[in-house]
Amino acid sequence: MEINWIAAGWIIDMLLNGFVWVVIAVIFLMLVDMTDAWTRKAVIWIDKADKLIRKLIDKLFEWILKKNLKIISSIILLIIFGILAQLGIIPKLIS
Repeated sequence: MEINWIAAGWIIDMLLNGFVWVVIAVIFLMLVDMTDAWTRKAVIWIDKADKLIRKLIDKLFEWILKKNLKIISSIILLIIFGILAQLGIIPKLIS
């Protein structure tokens, strides 16, 4: 009986590729489990920073309206909005 080496090589190749992908999947699942806690902490910190920035801007607007400042308020807001635009926070504030 003759062995079909092409089929045998194909089967061995599939088994080895499957084994390698299982090892890769296990490694990445362990990495995802480790970084999941970090991601949750980062999301909580981002939420706190977002609320703080919103509160700061609201208080700043109220203060400007109360003092009726025009030129100073425009300069302050220009600086603040420039910083927020560079950080990419303005689209989050709009939505």
